Amino acid sequence: MNRTLVLISALGVGLTAAIGVAQTDPAPAAAAPAPTAAAPAAAPTAPPQAIPAKIALIAFEQAVFATNEGQRAVQDVQKKYEPKKNQIDSQAQEVDSLKKQLQSAPATLSDADRAAKLKAIDSKEKTLNREAEDAQNAYQADLQEAYGKVAQKVSATLKNYVQQNGYTLLLDVSNQQTNNVMWVNPTANIDITQAVVSAYNASSGVAAPAPAAPSASTPTARPRPAATTTPKPATTKQ
Repeated sequence: MNRTLVLISALGVGLTAAIGVAQTDPAPAAAAPAPTAAAPAAAPTAPPQAIPAKIALIAFEQAVFATNEGQRAVQDVQKKYEPKKNQIDSQAQEVDSLKKQLQSAPATLSDADRAAKLKAIDSKEKTLNREAEDAQNAYQADLQEAYGKVAQKVSATLKNYVQQNGYTLLLDVSNQQTNNVMWVNPTANIDITQAVVSAYNASSGVAAPAPAAPSASTPTARPRPAATTTPKPATTKQ
C-alpha cells in the first residue's frame, strides 16, 4: 500500500512538472537564419572644439534701404503715391480753411447756419481721415513688398561676405528696442553695414539714384518695414 502511494505521488509530481513545462516553455522556434555580416560601427563624432570668435554687427534694415536698389525702390513707391498725397493735402487745406471761416464767422450767424457748416466740416474731415488711412496702408504694403525683394538679395550678399571674411557670429542691430546688444566698444571695427552695402552695390550693378528734390508732398521720414516680415540674413556656419 505504501509502495502504491509513493508511486502515485511520484507520477503526480512528474505530471505537474510536465504541465508546468508545457505552460512556460514556448514551442520550438523555426531554424534561425544564417548570421549576416555585422554592419560597420558608425564613426565616432568629433567633439566640438572652441574656435577664436570673430563677431560682426549689421543694421540690416538700414543696409537694405541704403543700397542703390533700395533707394530706387523707395523713390518708386513714393512717386506712385505722390498724386494721392497731393490730393489728400489739398483736402486737408480745404478742411482747415472751412474751420477758419467758421471761427471768424460773425456773431450774427444763425444757429442753423452754424450747425450746417459744422456738419459739412465734420463730413469732409471724416472722408479725409478715411482716405488718408487707406492711402497710408496701401503705401506701407507696397513699400514692404519692395523692401522684401531687395532684402532677399542683400541677405545673399551678406552671407557670402561673412563667410569669405571668416566671421563666426553676426548680430543684427537694426532695431535697438529688440536686439540684445547692450554695449559695443566704439573703437572696435566690427560694424559691416557699409561694407555689405558697398559689396551689394558692386554686385547688383544698380547706379545710385539721383537725389530727390525736396517736396512738401514727399515723405521725409524713412519708412520702416513691418518687423514680422523682415527677411533675416541666412545663418552661416564655420
